[in-house]
Amino acid sequence: MLMIRLARVGARKQPYYRVVVIEKERARNGRPVEVVGTYNPRTNPASVDLKRDRIDYWVSKGAQCSDRMTKLLAMPPRAAAAPVPAATA
Repeated sequence: MLMIRLARVGARKQPYYRVVVIEKERARNGRPVEVVGTYNPRTNPASVDLKRDRIDYWVSKGAQCSDRMTKLLAMPPRAAAAPVPAATA
């Protein structure tokens, strides 16, 4: 069975995750079928970049999302180019 879950790739005490489609029995950082996004919890707010069309494709083929991925998919997408207000002196 295929799962859509997080694979940790960050350094020690600096977590950074790839969102991967992978066989359920494989190790957390095993070889994925496809990388479909990234998740960086260290930014404020946490940055989530997902290829939603590819995730929808894999879900249609029977892939299951992990609990954390279900929560990340429920988050509203960020504004792509939100302007940052300039600091006033």
